[in-house]
Amino acid sequence: MKHLSDIEIIDSINRGNISDYTLLVNRYKDRAFSLLKRLLRNEMDAEEALQDSFLKAYNSLSGFRRDSQFSTWFYRIVYNTGLSVISSKKRKIELEMSSIDDHFDLMSHDNEVYSTADSSRQYILKMVDKLPVRGALVVILFYMDGLSLNEISQVMGTSLVNTKVLLHRSRNALKDLLLKHNYQEEML
Repeated sequence: MKHLSDIEIIDSINRGNISDYTLLVNRYKDRAFSLLKRLLRNEMDAEEALQDSFLKAYNSLSGFRRDSQFSTWFYRIVYNTGLSVISSKKRKIELEMSSIDDHFDLMSHDNEVYSTADSSRQYILKMVDKLPVRGALVVILFYMDGLSLNEISQVMGTSLVNTKVLLHRSRNALKDLLLKHNYQEEML
């Protein structure tokens, strides 16, 4: 079976082959779930939001304009669904990067995080989770999911300049966390 593009799958679904939607679900479920887990910090909430996201995407599929990639459009739905879950539970969303003083509070559990990590990749991901939500998301979307800055700005609903600044600040905050924990010494 040849590898179908997202557009080919969408065209098939729009022609009435609704079972082809499972191809899109299987293609994007893991990355979307990962994004939601980081955003919501609760696995059960993430599972519910993921189901809602796929349902919203399916119901809006005929309106997909193809002026961006399907993945960007879908991640936007996922991100907005996650934000809706947060606001419905009346959680506060961190809109600005926290000051470096806030990162000192995050350092208290670094030894525990490192001791429970099986690999350096897992350790770094746990440290990314210590970043503010928006900072962690931009790092994950850029480095793990391979989205461009332009796509990330569309997903997060921010300007390209703000997305670049957020990524820069998040990288610096992650670097500070790793250096404060002497991560380099642990790797030697």
